[in-house]
Amino acid sequence: MVDATLAATIAETPTIKVYKSPTCGCCALWVDHMREAGFELDVEDTDDMIDVKVDAGLPLQLQSCHTALVGGYVFEGHIPAEVIARFLAEKPSASGLAVPGMPIGSPGMEFGDRVDPYDVLQFDAAGNTSIYESR
Repeated sequence: MVDATLAATIAETPTIKVYKSPTCGCCALWVDHMREAGFELDVEDTDDMIDVKVDAGLPLQLQSCHTALVGGYVFEGHIPAEVIARFLAEKPSASGLAVPGMPIGSPGMEFGDRVDPYDVLQFDAAGNTSIYESR
C-alpha cells in the first residue's frame, strides 16, 4: 500500500527504464507490480543483461534478474514499489537498492502464502552495502 506522500513521489518520478530478459516471467510480474503502484516504465527486453549490469555499475554480489534505472539510481531485483518510492523521496547519497537473488514472496516472486525474509540493500559506487529495509 502506497501512502499519499509516496504516491506524490511516484507521480513526479520520470519514466523508469527497466531491462529484463524476454523470457523471464518473474520480471514481467515485477513490471506489473510497479505499474500497478503508478510508476511509468519503459521496458526493454534484452539477452545481454550482464552488459546492462556492468554499465550500471552494479556489483556482482548484488545482481539479480532485472535492472531498473531512474534519476541516477540503480534498482536491482524484486524491490517492492513502495520501497523504491520512499528511496526516491529521500534522495540518499547512494548508487541504488538491490534485492540479490530472487526471494520467495517478494514482488514478482509470489508463491502462495509463502514469504521468505529478505533484505533490501542500499549500495554505493564502491560496492559497500547496508540494509535499507528488512522484509
